[in-house]
Amino acid sequence: MTVWIVVSILAVLLSPLAWLRPSHRQNGRMACRLRARALGLGMQLAPQQWPHWMPAQLPSPAAQYHRPRPASANGDWTWWQPEAGCWVNEWREPCPQPAALELLRQLPGDVWKVQAQGRMVSAIWGEGGGAEQAELIDRALRALAVL
Repeated sequence: MTVWIVVSILAVLLSPLAWLRPSHRQNGRMACRLRARALGLGMQLAPQQWPHWMPAQLPSPAAQYHRPRPASANGDWTWWQPEAGCWVNEWREPCPQPAALELLRQLPGDVWKVQAQGRMVSAIWGEGGGAEQAELIDRALRALAVL
C-alpha cells in the first residue's frame, strides 16, 4: 500500500515536467526554423493584414522567412496563394510573369504570400511540410530575389 502512495505522489510531483516538453508540432516548427537558418534564411514572426478574399483562419503574426535582395533588383511586388498552385496579386489577377509563376508553383501549399520590398524578398509560410520544404523556399527566394 505504501508503495502505491509513494508512486502516486511521485507521479503528481513529476507530471508538470511533461508540460515543459515541446509538442510534436513545436518540434517540427523548430526543425524548419533551424534548417532555414542553416540555409541562410532569416525568420521572424510578423503581423499580417490578410485580404478579405484569403481563406479564413490564417495566423497573425505569421512566420516570415526572408533573404536579402540585390540592389540591382527593381520593383516591389506581392503574390498571394489563396489556394494551392493559384498565385494572384492584390486584385486577384493571375501572375503574368511565366518565370516567376514557375518558381511560385514550386512552393508548398501553405506558403500564403511571397513579397519583394526594397532590399528583401520574403515568404509567409505555415511551416507545415517539415524541414525539407525549407530548401524549396530557399531556392525559390534566391531565384525570385533577382527578378
